Amino acid sequence: MKLRVRWRWTLSLVALVGVNAAPLLGVFLFDWDAGVIVLLYWAENLVIGAFTILRMVLAPVPVRLFHLGKLFAIPFFALHFGAFCAVHGLFLMAFFQLGGGPDVVLAETASSGVFVFFELLVSVLRNLWRNPPPAFGWLVIGLIVSHGISFVQNFLFGGEREVLTIGKLMSQPYKRIVILHVAILAGGVPVLLLGSPDAPLTILVILKIVLDVSLHVREHRRLGPSVDTRERTDGADAASRGR
Repeated sequence: MKLRVRWRWTLSLVALVGVNAAPLLGVFLFDWDAGVIVLLYWAENLVIGAFTILRMVLAPVPVRLFHLGKLFAIPFFALHFGAFCAVHGLFLMAFFQLGGGPDVVLAETASSGVFVFFELLVSVLRNLWRNPPPAFGWLVIGLIVSHGISFVQNFLFGGEREVLTIGKLMSQPYKRIVILHVAILAGGVPVLLLGSPDAPLTILVILKIVLDVSLHVREHRRLGPSVDTRERTDGADAASRGR
């Protein structure tokens, strides 16, 4: 069991570190500034949200709780997390002068009620993607692949699917994103004020890698003992039945 877990962590962490180090290519080859780096990290929020919804769809729940556990929780998470990302995107557009600024997005928004957040998010995405920085799309694909590897290894085949509840799945993205983006903005704002020179940008990327790896390892290590215990219990039960 330990060998299997170690191999899984290694592949997962290599993908995570690789995709998080890739923005340095944008800095040195395409003159990316702090705004583009932070925009990429914002796009990662959407990738995390999509995989969270997929985890919630595939998470097993008792039949009697199906309607309450999934039919309510999934739309609620999509609305709440989408609103979070939309407002966060508007802030980045205003602060880093991206995509024409937030006034363009607000002018395009005509909905009212809860659906206004979905329209805001779509408008933010549309305006930010009109003139993407060079190689930006490839990095977004890299983020999808990296999170996909973690999804397959840790959730589908690592035992987390049986351990994580709908409530835990809903709360996981917020804990990670709040910690990560407070640190990123704390580092990104000084970099922006300095004119986004290469050295501080490199430090910003390294800070993201260190935080991401730490949160990733801590999150899955916390779940590991539960999976191991469950497997040992199942094995003991099987041995007892064999007697």
